[in-house]
Amino acid sequence: MAIVGVATLAFALCSCAVGGAPSESESLVQRFTDLLDDQDHAKAADLTSYPAAASATIKQMFEGLESGTVDYEPTQVIDLDPQSAIFSLDVAWNFGENKDWSYTLQGTVRKLAIGWRISWDPAVVMPQLKDNRTVKLVRTTAKPPPKIIDLAGDPLMTEQTINVIKIDPARTGDLVATTNALAAAIEPVAPLITGPSLMQQLAAAEGKPVVAVNLRDGDFAILEPRMAKVPGVVMEKEPRLISADRRTWSPMLDALREVWKDNLAASAGWGVQIFEADGRFVDQIAGYQGPAGPDIAATMDQRLQRAAEDAVVSAGTPASVVAIQPSTGAVVAVAQNTYATQKGPIAFTGLYPAGGTMELFRTVAAAIANKPPQEISEQEAAEAATALGVGVDFKVPGLDEVTGRISAPGRNTEQVRQGAGADAVLASPFGMAIAAAAISRGSVVAPMIETGKPSASETPIPELPQAAVDRLRGLMHEGIGKPETAALRGFRDITAFAATGGADGWLLATMGDLVFAVHIADVDSRDATSRLAAVMLKSLATPEP
Repeated sequence: MAIVGVATLAFALCSCAVGGAPSESESLVQRFTDLLDDQDHAKAADLTSYPAAASATIKQMFEGLESGTVDYEPTQVIDLDPQSAIFSLDVAWNFGENKDWSYTLQGTVRKLAIGWRISWDPAVVMPQLKDNRTVKLVRTTAKPPPKIIDLAGDPLMTEQTINVIKIDPARTGDLVATTNALAAAIEPVAPLITGPSLMQQLAAAEGKPVVAVNLRDGDFAILEPRMAKVPGVVMEKEPRLISADRRTWSPMLDALREVWKDNLAASAGWGVQIFEADGRFVDQIAGYQGPAGPDIAATMDQRLQRAAEDAVVSAGTPASVVAIQPSTGAVVAVAQNTYATQKGPIAFTGLYPAGGTMELFRTVAAAIANKPPQEISEQEAAEAATALGVGVDFKVPGLDEVTGRISAPGRNTEQVRQGAGADAVLASPFGMAIAAAAISRGSVVAPMIETGKPSASETPIPELPQAAVDRLRGLMHEGIGKPETAALRGFRDITAFAATGGADGWLLATMGDLVFAVHIADVDSRDATSRLAAVMLKSLATPEP
C-alpha cells in the first residue's frame, strides 16, 4: 500500500495528462526551450522573471559558444501547486565532429502577476554559470607542447615565457620622461631602442599602449627593478615559441613557427571554460584534449646557421645566405643581416636581377636545344631557368617563398621590375641555392625545412640533360679559379660561380654535400660575395665557445 501511495502522489504531481492539453507551466517550458534552440536570447529572456539579466547571460553564452549548435529538450514538468512547478531539461551541444557535450538541468516556474515565468537563475541554461560568470569555447593544446629540434637533434625552438614590456600613455603624465627612462633601463639588451623611437611608436598608436621590447626571463630578472620604477610601464608574461639559443636567428624560424602551429592544430583539443567577471579562470566543464604531437625535426644546422649569421653581419648593405643539402633538399641555414631584414624575409622572397648568372641558364638551354651557347636567345635562356628550379613554385609547409620570376614572352608570368631596369629572370637567394643544388645533384631537388617532408610543386620541371650538368659543373670549377673567388681557394672541395646583376652581387658555391647562394645588394667589389662566404666558412671551422 505504501508503494501504491507514492506512485499515486507522483502521478498527481505530473502536469501531463493523457490525451489532454499541456498545462500553462509545461507550455512555458516548451516555449523557453524552443527559443533557446533558436538561440533567440531576447525572446527567451522575456519568459523569465528577470529579463534583463537573463538576456545578458544567454546572449553571452551563445556568443562564447559561437560555433556550437544546441538542443534543449524538456524531460519533465511537475506542478507543485497552482502557482509553481519544477522542470528538468536534457541539453546537448555539438561543436563539430566528435565534439559533443550533454548535461541535465533543473529549474522552477512560478505564476506571477504578469503570468507564468521561468524563475531566473543562470544555472537553468548551463551548469556553474552564475554570479556574472562567462563561458567560452576554447581550443586547447597538450602540455608540454612539442619542441623543434635541429638537424643534430638538439633543441632549436621551445615554448618559453616572454616578458612583454609595454608603455600605456594613460598611466603616465610625462611621455617624454617615461620613454627616455625606459630606453635607459633596457639599453643593456636593446641599445637600438631609444626614447625618440618609442615616442614615434606612441604617436602612431594614437593613444593606445605600445610594445617597447620583449624580454626573456633571464634579462627580465635583471632589468625588472629598473623598469618597475618608470611610470606608465606595463609588464605582461606570454608563452611564445622562440629559439632555444639566442644566438640563432633566421627568417627560417618564422616558417618553423608556422609548422609548429599546424602541429598544435592537428592535435588540438577543445574545452568549454567558465570565467569570473574579471576574467579569472574558474573551471573547464567540458572538452577533450589528446596527447601532444611529436617533436618537429627541422633541417637547420645551428652551427652552420651561426656561421652564416657571422658572415652576413660583415656586410654593410643588405646581404643574405641560403644553404641547402643537395642530397636531400634540406635547407640547413638561412641568414640575412639587419639591412636585409628591414626589407622583409628577402632570403626567401626577395627578387633580384640574375645578371651574369644567366650564363648558367644559357648553358642549360644550349644543351636542351643542342646548340652553341652563343646562339641561345635571352628568352631561351630564361625559359631554361626552371630546369635549375628558378621560377618553380615549391609548396613548402609554413614557408612563404618564391624562387624567381621569368618575364620571357609566351609564359603566363608577370614581368617584375627592379628599380628602373628589368631582367629576363629575377631570382631570390632561395631560388639560387636551389639552382646550386641542382648543379651539384644533377637534378632539381624539392626543398624542405622539416626532415622527411619534402615540398611539392605543380610547376613542370624540365629534365636537366647530363651534358648540361657536366658543363655547369665545369663552369663552377672554372669559377673558383677566377680573381673574384680568390678568397675561397683555401677551402677544400669548393667550386663557385660569382657574378653581378646590376649593382648586386651573386655567388653560387658547392662544397661536398653542401651548396649555398650569397646575395649582396650594392656590392663594393666583384669579390664581395666570396669574401662574405669566406667569413662563413672560417667561422664554421672555428670551434664555438
